Amino acid sequence: MAFSALTGYAELAARMETRARQMPGFIDFKTFVAPDGERVSLVVFDTIAHREAWRDDPEHRSAQQRGRDEFYLEYTISVCSELWHRHFDTADERGTEGES
Repeated sequence: MAFSALTGYAELAARMETRARQMPGFIDFKTFVAPDGERVSLVVFDTIAHREAWRDDPEHRSAQQRGRDEFYLEYTISVCSELWHRHFDTADERGTEGES
């Protein structure tokens, strides 16, 4: 994603994070920024239906259009399903890893 740093992006991004967190089925929202300014946001929902509701949310759609009009030179959206999950936690008294 190439990004054009124009005024208002940070505010819009913060608003969209707040909005996503209010959606049914919301699990997590994380954003990572590379040294060159490339950004990756991971927004996780519990079901495909809840993810589709986020995709179709009118406020989110409006923000996406503003992004195309004002902020982004290009972007890519990937929708993924988790095949399996592995978690390690040093605080786990058993000292084992869990998969689900």
